[in-house]
Amino acid sequence: MRRRTPPPPSPLPQRDGIDAVRVRLPAHGPWSTVREHLAERLSGAGAGVVDGMFDAGLFVGADGRPVPVDAPYVPGMCVWFHRELPAEVPVPFPLEVVHRDEHIVVVDKPHFLATTPRGGHVTQTALARLRRELGIPALGAAHRLDRLTAGLVLFTVRPSERGAYQGLFAARRVHKEYEAVAPYDPALALPRTVRSRILKERGVLAAREVDGEPNAVTRVELLDRRPDGLGRYRLVPGTGQTHQLRVHMSALGVPILGDPLYPVVAAPVPAGDFRRPLQLLARELAFTDPVTGREHRFRSGRSLGAWTAYQDWAGPADGDAGA
Repeated sequence: MRRRTPPPPSPLPQRDGIDAVRVRLPAHGPWSTVREHLAERLSGAGAGVVDGMFDAGLFVGADGRPVPVDAPYVPGMCVWFHRELPAEVPVPFPLEVVHRDEHIVVVDKPHFLATTPRGGHVTQTALARLRRELGIPALGAAHRLDRLTAGLVLFTVRPSERGAYQGLFAARRVHKEYEAVAPYDPALALPRTVRSRILKERGVLAAREVDGEPNAVTRVELLDRRPDGLGRYRLVPGTGQTHQLRVHMSALGVPILGDPLYPVVAAPVPAGDFRRPLQLLARELAFTDPVTGREHRFRSGRSLGAWTAYQDWAGPADGDAGA
């Protein structure tokens, strides 16, 4: 089987920690110029946008020079450009580095900060911020945490090693522990292992449990409880389905505090609304380093606000805001 030739390196530097977009021209097509193909491929950008970018010299070739508007179509040719970055509300919480060496960076991510660029969250992501703050343009994520979940995330320094670390997560060779604050139910027998089949459909905000062979396994333990009816839980996932911990806690009748999707789907938490963060924390990561062989165990230093200071976390009732 013939291997595809890897693309040349980007001639454009990152912008705010974000790579330039690369477009490889298809091997076959009806286009006679590069502009014709890009106008069709980027038609969603709006009328005249592509022509304006050509006029401004924003499309460049592998040599870093602007591509002329009449440049002939060459199959396999690569073109780079920077997308217009969306306006984003800054996430006003620190991104704390727990560990850094020549191979990996482990950070303690705050609530509300996405791990990697996606949708309307681009520069306000852990990856983009770390590339800027640490000066490591090649930094990449080995796995992801939901934007609303806080805690430990592993990044890789060298692109050539990224696959080895990502493989640890794919093979379930990383021990992960989470903490959550949720209602305490004296009738709920714990500890227990929850097994179910979870389905997450593209375009649908919430995942759901369905009949069938289990694909999601979570160990749930009660760490502590308080007289006000709250419990602090340890959650140990055996699998990595989307929203798995949130779905399983809701199914047990003790949904995680601050969850906008489970058990009832509400409006998504908008950017800029930093009230009542989801009370879910990726507390621990432990694994054998696939490159150095070193044993790693990292713990988050964060605390969950609903447990340490419930009134501060809850704030005023929705109807009392501004009172």
